[in-house]
Amino acid sequence: MLRAMYAEGEERLRQAGIEEAGLDAWYLLEFVTGVDKAHYYMEPDRRMEQSVAQEYEKVVNLRAEHIPLQHITGVQEFMGLGFRVSGDVLIPRQDTEVLVEEALKRLEQGKVPKEKETVRMLDLCTGSGCILISILYYAAKEKIQIQGTGADISEAALRIAEENLDLLEETGNKSMAELLESDLFEQVDGTFGMIVSNPPYIRTSVISGLQEEVRLHDPFLALDGKEDGLFFYRKIIEESRAYLQKNGVLLFEIGYDQGEAVSELMTKEGYGQVVVKKDLAGLDRIVCGVYTE
Repeated sequence: MLRAMYAEGEERLRQAGIEEAGLDAWYLLEFVTGVDKAHYYMEPDRRMEQSVAQEYEKVVNLRAEHIPLQHITGVQEFMGLGFRVSGDVLIPRQDTEVLVEEALKRLEQGKVPKEKETVRMLDLCTGSGCILISILYYAAKEKIQIQGTGADISEAALRIAEENLDLLEETGNKSMAELLESDLFEQVDGTFGMIVSNPPYIRTSVISGLQEEVRLHDPFLALDGKEDGLFFYRKIIEESRAYLQKNGVLLFEIGYDQGEAVSELMTKEGYGQVVVKKDLAGLDRIVCGVYTE
């Protein structure tokens, strides 16, 4: 019965030390059975086929081994869109939506330079493509002419991003996005009105102390910001000047304690109007600046 399956799943995850045992047990139940909460409460004693119960037990056991929920279901919601994910990409996190929202706000306010009536945008370290695709998706809904490039050094990550480009089909303009295998700017051509990035920013020495789900299952390449966590910010800020149009916008996601350091790096390289913005938890989450030189 559904009720018994859920109770057993929740208890198994609780014993395994999973923080959100009840929530994860529910998501997995919905994933395996296709039963939403409304129907669950209408028929909590509904019987399931043995094969379904066995599949539920299997995925619960995977989660009990601290394999991320999203790696089991293969999907993570971000900005209201369902993104395909795997162990080859960083799982999209709600905190990152602040970066997308700021980019969209600047686009809607006409604060991003255009090239022949079209905004050209670059997303460095694109991973699953969640930032790139979300910006393009909602900009297209607002009738903003935009072309986006997502660059990543990982071929495996780009395969996931390629699958996620299907989310743009609803806009009728999937071709507004392209993907590029590139170590930061190495293979990038042209200039852009906006560059966005959520680069690796965790200090190497800190990674070993992260949650098991992150430490063992997120790609190390997407986490490691080298000794002080600022390695990729330095490179991107320094090199971005050659790839931004006049008054072009650079937006970063940052760690909660990196706002001041990244702001100083941008100011030293000629960026103006540098601001730090917070996430819903009140922590520094993004840094934005305009290149005017």
